[in-house]
Amino acid sequence: MKKLPLSLLLVAGLAYGQDKVFTKQDTLKGSDTKFRNFWDVKKYDLSVEPDFKEKSIKGSNVISFTITRDITAPTFQIDLQQPMKADQVEASFPVSDSRQDGDFIWIKAGKNFRKGEKYTITVTYSGNPVIARNAPWDGGWVFAEDEKGRPWMSVADEGIGASVWLPVKDLWSDEPDNGIRMKIITPKGLTGVGNGRLILFETKDDKNVFTWEVTNPINAYSIIPNIGKYVNFKDTYEGEKGKLDLDYWVLDYNLEKAKKQFQQVKPMLSAFEYWFGPYPFYEDSYKLVDSPYLGMEHQSSVAYGNGYQNGYLGRDLSGTGVGLNWDFIIIHESGHEWFANNITAKDQADMWIHESFTNYSEVLFTERFMDKKSADLYAVGIRNGIQNDIPIIGKYGVRNEGSGDMYPKGASMLHTIRRIINDDEKFRQILRGLNKDFYHQTVTTRQVEDYLSAKSGIDLSSIFTQYLRTVKVPVLEYEQNGDTLKFRYTNSVKNLKLPVRVNGSQTISPSDQWQRVQLKKNTPVEFDDSYYIRYKKVQ
Repeated sequence: MKKLPLSLLLVAGLAYGQDKVFTKQDTLKGSDTKFRNFWDVKKYDLSVEPDFKEKSIKGSNVISFTITRDITAPTFQIDLQQPMKADQVEASFPVSDSRQDGDFIWIKAGKNFRKGEKYTITVTYSGNPVIARNAPWDGGWVFAEDEKGRPWMSVADEGIGASVWLPVKDLWSDEPDNGIRMKIITPKGLTGVGNGRLILFETKDDKNVFTWEVTNPINAYSIIPNIGKYVNFKDTYEGEKGKLDLDYWVLDYNLEKAKKQFQQVKPMLSAFEYWFGPYPFYEDSYKLVDSPYLGMEHQSSVAYGNGYQNGYLGRDLSGTGVGLNWDFIIIHESGHEWFANNITAKDQADMWIHESFTNYSEVLFTERFMDKKSADLYAVGIRNGIQNDIPIIGKYGVRNEGSGDMYPKGASMLHTIRRIINDDEKFRQILRGLNKDFYHQTVTTRQVEDYLSAKSGIDLSSIFTQYLRTVKVPVLEYEQNGDTLKFRYTNSVKNLKLPVRVNGSQTISPSDQWQRVQLKKNTPVEFDDSYYIRYKKVQ
């Protein structure tokens, strides 16, 4: 089987949910239940100290939040997955009972709350967390060794959730509005790298303490400590919002390779700011960090493990050769800063919002970095990875992701929509508008669908239904007799509205009924492979 992008393999390993029987625990993890829907997280102030030898971690998290409605003596749900333990739970309000039951901490308040009141819950935690067997495609901590046999530690938890190690409100729709502060405690000789900016370095009791701060909202699965024998180098980028600090943390023996390979960052930022608007986190800087696994889109701290080579571990996922002109991890994972980190799906079932747009960002980068012909070639080439196994949208409210097709098929859907709009500047402004109008927000599929339809002036609803909610690929059947073309759609949803250009400029609007048009020339009809449809000559 062709090697797929890192996140696609992660999804492929998890997206069995269409046949899974979901439990109450799944609902508690994936829904905005009565234990979650009355309080809004404002900030996490956390610490983490890993023990490489014992494969354990310990720390604390101060969860600051605001009450969103009047409520009588509620119960709070904090998520912390087994075998991690809550050693102590404290609150800035009276507590009548608190206990850990399975993957949840339950805190029964001993008072009523009024809308707008502000409180904190502090959880001190410890234990031996789930160990990732094959990060990032499964979730958990990574206790690895670098090439010199020194400790190298991190965690990957997009699918399984940040609560695999950290006590949090593990719900995509509730990001800490005021960001986080994270203390990473390491042995002397090692460095802890976190999200955002390093605001303080201390030594205490023969240990190093690195304090990092994020000032913007951040999704919980992006909160990642990295510990290793890191060295740092810096640069700046003059972007749409002024000077953006570029911060690179790599293992000491990778320094020279990184200085060369990371030169791709500025062209990437230039391309993505052109297509999507300003980098969304100027206040927190842009960062690449050497990772003990292939990579992940951790906000303002992108994990990098692609071996300092172009392509995906030296290969081109499109099979065209185009993808060997740039580093897949730098481009793809950085594209997530706009789609996943700036615009975040409220529910994991809508993860296509992250992955379809980001997969398509590879095409858009190629167009800006190389040329449109190469970009179109790449866009068609990545379709080889489409399985059409289950729908792209998963089951709501149970932390379930849909098909891994959210990557290449989702990108192909967007390429099709772009062709329908047939105005690249208008398409670009729609993408920029998405990132402006939903800046630092969590969204639903419906919001994104409605936005693209409204801004394009085209009803795209049937196209989203076709590609996101079914596994059917439209088939355009046709017959040609001289300059007369007869055509219809099969394998399509009801009332699919997907016009197609033929012979370069003539537009036809197929339905599930046979139609005829006169072509402008009496030659074999030429179809545009930009559309993700199949063509079938029936005569």
